[in-house]
Amino acid sequence: MKSAWNCFVIILGAVAIACGFNLFLIPHHLLSGGVSGLSMLIGYFSNFNISTMYFTLNLPILILGWFKLGKRFIGYSMLSVIVTTWLISIIPVQLVVTDLLLACVFGGVLVGFGCGISFRVGGSSGGFDIVGSIITKYRDFPVGNVLVGMNAAVILGVGYLSDDWNVALASMASIYICGKVLDLIHISHIKVTVYIITNKTEELLVKLLKIPRGVTKIKTEGAFSHEEKDMLMTVTTRYDLAELKSIIKNTDPHAFVNIVETVAVMGAFRKR
Repeated sequence: MKSAWNCFVIILGAVAIACGFNLFLIPHHLLSGGVSGLSMLIGYFSNFNISTMYFTLNLPILILGWFKLGKRFIGYSMLSVIVTTWLISIIPVQLVVTDLLLACVFGGVLVGFGCGISFRVGGSSGGFDIVGSIITKYRDFPVGNVLVGMNAAVILGVGYLSDDWNVALASMASIYICGKVLDLIHISHIKVTVYIITNKTEELLVKLLKIPRGVTKIKTEGAFSHEEKDMLMTVTTRYDLAELKSIIKNTDPHAFVNIVETVAVMGAFRKR
C-alpha cells in the first residue's frame, strides 16, 4: 500500500511539473532548472522535441544514480521521468497568463511542488535533482540551494542565445522560486535536537530506537522537587519529527519535551 501511495504521489508530482512547463514556462520561452531547462533550451533553438530531449538527457543521469543512490530512489525517479515525458507530449502548450512575471511565479511554484513531493516520498523528478541528491548525500546542503547553484549555466545560455535578458532573468526568478518551494516541502536536511524528560524511559527507548536514531540517556534532577528523572536526547530531521512526536505522545503524554533547531551535526548521523 505504501509503495502504491508513493507511486501515486510521484505521478501527481509529474502532473504538476508538466503543467508548469506547458501552461506557464514554455509559452513564454522561459526555462526551468537543470535537465528540463537544457531540454527547453535545445527545443527553443532547434527542431528537437522538448519531451524527447527531456527523456534523452535524463537517461545517463538515471544510470549514474542507479549506482550512487540505490534502486528504490532511481526506480521512483524513472517513473517520474517517464510520466513527465509522456505528459509533456500530450498536454497542449497554452498561454494561460500573458504576464511574464505571473508565468515565472506560477510555473516555478508548480515545478517546485512537483519536485518537492517526489523527494518527500523517496524519489525525484530526475535530472539535476539526482545530481543534487548525490551531492547532499555526502555534503549536508539543502537540495533546493544546490539546484539553484547548478542552474546558473543554463540561464547564461538562454541569455546568450536569445539576447533577451528579460527572459533569462525571469527564468532565474522561476528557478529560485522552484528551489524555495522544493525546500519547503523536502525538509529532511533540517536537523532538530529533541530533549525528552520522562518517567517511562524504557518504553520510549524501545520505540524511539526503531526510527532508528541514536538516543542519549541523561540522569536529571528537578531543581524544585529534587525528583530524579531521565532525560532522553536525540537528533533527528524535520521529516521524522512528526513520527517522533506521535511516539512520545502515545507512550508518555505527560513527558516534558523541548525541540530546538540544530545548526550542524558532526560525527555519525544517518541520512535518509
